[in-house]
Amino acid sequence: MTRKKTLLNIHGRQKKEEDCCRWAGEKLIKMDEKRREYDVVVIGEEPHLAYNRVGLTSFFQHRKAENLYLNPHEWYSGKPDGALNYHLNTIVTEIHPAQKVVSTSRGDTVPYDILVLATGSDALLPRHTPGHDAKGVFVYRTIDDLEKLITYADTCKGSTGAVVGGGLLGLEAAKAMMDLETFGKVKLIERNRWVLSRQLDADAGGMVVDLVTKLGLEVLLSKRVGKIEVDQDNAVKGVVFEDGEKMDCKCLMFGIGIKARDELARRSSIKCADRGGGIVIDPSLMTSEKDIYAIGECASWESQTYGLIAPGIEMADVLAFNLTQAKVHSPRKFKRPDLSTKLKLLGVEVASFGDFFADRDGPKNLPVRRIATKKSEGEGPQTMVKSITDGPPPPPVKALTYKDPFSAVYKKYLFTLDGKYLLGGMMIGDTKDYVKLVPMVKTQKQLEVPPSEFIIGASKGGEDDASDLTNDTQICSCHNVTKGDVAKVVQDGTCKSIGDVKSCTKAGTGCGGCMPLVQSIFNAEMKAMGTEVLNHLCPHFAYSRADLFNIIYVKKLKTFADVMKECGKQPDSVGCEACKPALASILASLYNQHVVDKPLHGLQDTNDKFLANIQRNGTFSVIPRVSAGEITADKLIVIGNVAKKYGLYCKITGGQRIDMFGAKKQDLISIWTELVNGGMESGHAYAKSLRTVKSCVGTTWCRFGIGDSVGMAVRLEERYKSIRSPHKLKGGVSGCVRECAEAQNKDFGLIATEKGFNVFVGGNGGAKPRHSELLAKDVPPDDVVPILDRYLMFYMRTADKLQRTARWVEQLPGGIKYLREVVLEDKLGICAELEKQMQELIGTFFCEWTEVINNPERQKSFHQFGNTSDTLETMEKVDERGQQRPAYWPSDSVKEDFRGTQWSQLTWQPMIEASKFADIPTGSSNPVKRGDTQLAIFKIKGKWYAMQQMCPHKRTFAMSEGLIGDDMASDKLWVSCPFHKRNFTLNGTEAGKCSNDAEVSVATFPVEEREDGWVYLKLPPVEELDARLGTSKWKVLKGEGKDPGFARLDEKMKGLKGRKMYEASHLANGDGAKAAANKIIGKGEGEGEGGMDW
Repeated sequence: MTRKKTLLNIHGRQKKEEDCCRWAGEKLIKMDEKRREYDVVVIGEEPHLAYNRVGLTSFFQHRKAENLYLNPHEWYSGKPDGALNYHLNTIVTEIHPAQKVVSTSRGDTVPYDILVLATGSDALLPRHTPGHDAKGVFVYRTIDDLEKLITYADTCKGSTGAVVGGGLLGLEAAKAMMDLETFGKVKLIERNRWVLSRQLDADAGGMVVDLVTKLGLEVLLSKRVGKIEVDQDNAVKGVVFEDGEKMDCKCLMFGIGIKARDELARRSSIKCADRGGGIVIDPSLMTSEKDIYAIGECASWESQTYGLIAPGIEMADVLAFNLTQAKVHSPRKFKRPDLSTKLKLLGVEVASFGDFFADRDGPKNLPVRRIATKKSEGEGPQTMVKSITDGPPPPPVKALTYKDPFSAVYKKYLFTLDGKYLLGGMMIGDTKDYVKLVPMVKTQKQLEVPPSEFIIGASKGGEDDASDLTNDTQICSCHNVTKGDVAKVVQDGTCKSIGDVKSCTKAGTGCGGCMPLVQSIFNAEMKAMGTEVLNHLCPHFAYSRADLFNIIYVKKLKTFADVMKECGKQPDSVGCEACKPALASILASLYNQHVVDKPLHGLQDTNDKFLANIQRNGTFSVIPRVSAGEITADKLIVIGNVAKKYGLYCKITGGQRIDMFGAKKQDLISIWTELVNGGMESGHAYAKSLRTVKSCVGTTWCRFGIGDSVGMAVRLEERYKSIRSPHKLKGGVSGCVRECAEAQNKDFGLIATEKGFNVFVGGNGGAKPRHSELLAKDVPPDDVVPILDRYLMFYMRTADKLQRTARWVEQLPGGIKYLREVVLEDKLGICAELEKQMQELIGTFFCEWTEVINNPERQKSFHQFGNTSDTLETMEKVDERGQQRPAYWPSDSVKEDFRGTQWSQLTWQPMIEASKFADIPTGSSNPVKRGDTQLAIFKIKGKWYAMQQMCPHKRTFAMSEGLIGDDMASDKLWVSCPFHKRNFTLNGTEAGKCSNDAEVSVATFPVEEREDGWVYLKLPPVEELDARLGTSKWKVLKGEGKDPGFARLDEKMKGLKGRKMYEASHLANGDGAKAAANKIIGKGEGEGEGGMDW
């Protein structure tokens, strides 16, 4: 067993320093809880556990030290044995770096592996001022200081108490004196012309003076204490100012600054700053001694110490991160801290952020956004003389100021001269924008709105209801549907559902990319008419997808029949093309059973049925998993071999993997077998699930990398692969802010920072692109997974059908703010359950391809026809750039009346064994071949139906793979073509009609099962059937489709150097791609001369 390292944390009297000491220990323990590398030992000078010094003013209300504790006693005792030990009321007297031990005032020696000094600072007392040691003189720093003040104040009730110092500490001390309610009057003495002079300008500081004066604090400005007057008992009785004026008071508290406590370090020969004091540290926070670090107010970084809590917390973060996470991430460095401050002083909201004195002192750090300009003609000796006589030019900053004395609001924001970047600012009274403005300054991102909107605000945008679009605006380019077309059919009552709109206008029945906008227009029109808009899954359910998810989860429903019986309007319904895939997704998200198995097979879209993406010509594309885009040469060889063997068209996807097109259904299992045998697995490109987690190379190779983006992306893709969700999921991880992985347009994305990763969510590309939003920043690598587990599972539980995370986040009440509350702050109390549910789901992972390869029963549907091993081609192939693609679809549908075909005669013909159909509630089907004609046969609730296999819309041959739907009220059954969702009626007098495209129809045929176990179809003679429906007749040929129009462009490119559209080599005698590949594999010409040499 590896020995755990001891991390020794030494802090002095409780100050803000205690906060960063506690933060460092707590943060380290949290980050280390998985690895348990460290035992933390804390030695503290005070008798109290770590408490909140910022909350000291509340001590006067309860006067209980325990109420200020940052963690209760139980928190300490609840840590694993040895993980955290502490020594109270103990002073460390000496450090022995060579022996790695410290000595204490109790005579003990405590060993360490890592030593952290958090000794803090002392409050300054002006020891040059006569009377500084009188009774009644206090500083405002610790619980002990307050207890002494309380005791002394009782001896001088009704007198005047005074505070010296008008900074943050002084105003806090004044608040403490006023809260005692024992002094008759409290006065504040400030040497400058306004208070908070280190955070605010004169206007803002003056407004604070006015506000606190109204609250009962008397403020004396431009006053310096020259002497403290005392009585015969050496007790304070007043002060004399340097200008000679006097003021009576009985108690005096100093809040004029702090001095770093570095005496322990100095005694131990650890380097300390000569000027200003403090323990000298490097960017890793290490002192001059190895394995000894210093953080907080005692630390001197670049000759400066910091009295604010934020830099101390930042130091603690950096140190805890480096000690626990640097093995899997670039070590962090402490950089110039953000001194932004927001607090409430005497009831007054005050904030300053960024470079808040850039207009006075000049900007410290201007955004780098322009290349250097030419040296102007005016530069030279004359200009230098002018600068000496006239003084330096004004800072390159413009201020935008708002002052409302009636509402006591003051805002000043500082921008670059062009108004493109926010540099900093200050605000009084109204500080609600503080949290929004600070990140803008930190990221130095160019502003997207004019500066004036930061003061007066922007026009508020409501729901995206397309109200800014005119009625003649085209919203569906596939079918040239305008906004007015959609609005009209809703307004005149023709369409009362989104399905009706699709049927009437065809909007959304092409690529489907316009559906969010169509839905928005529909919702807006229905709302305008005073009609309730329901988000029910479909006519078969009076529930939304989220409602159904919860019902199925709580009642543990596992089959379509169970769900329909429990939740459906008609318990015996077969559902439809809208609800079946949604229910399949929910069941997979909860139980992850194989989608090819019979109980679930009838719920799946064609892609899921065959674990591959169906393409224009009825073949499929195959994409193996390439986690994070990282792939070995060996796997590339396996993929290349498969592609060559099966004649597959290859293309690199946008998600950094390889797509192989043109795989025949009957070849899929053989292709998968070779890929799986070569160490690969299903990439789930066919499913509404995680596609990829895209990555840049990060620290693996890139010289700019901060984080291991590839390593993180691989881990995330391996964790979330195969989980099905309401829509597809895409992730990205970038190794630095250069963002090469485009993580900010993904459903979830990470960008490495020096502190970990910023986590972005709710982005997507596509028809309606959306930038993702920041969910959490600077997340340590170990904490990324719990956050994403919660986010993804919350999305899977609550999103609507086919709703991407972008639209989901937009529609959450409160948007990203609410999501943060749920996922990060556990507002709903479900975080533990979300993590548990995700862990259970990913624990069920299996490769879907492999399970089919190993199970003959699952292989039965992987054939072109159920009654023969013959195959038919439905599209001609076109040679293009060294590969083959299918011919383009013709523009027009086939509008022949197939449904009304008059056959010369019909006779019963045995077509297929009935045993090849499953008796399942969702219905089952099979394609069959008769001569050159393809037919589709369906078995639904024990009844049989048959139609032509070709959909006339685009002359595709896949009707048998379509989803079956019903309307039990009208006893109507239909099948939905898997390509573009044309719905064709299967039964009754309207059999063969298309319900959402009246221009097309299909031929249907009588069908029955006989006692011999065969299914018979009543068909015309083969020659007559082929003449009407034959595959050769309707096969899509070259030249039928619309030419893409590249001829003129290709003509221009001919002869241009380096522009090559083919496989030729740039070398004069080069082989070119095909010949070179053949030589490598020892095939064709050159066989035996080359060959694989690895």
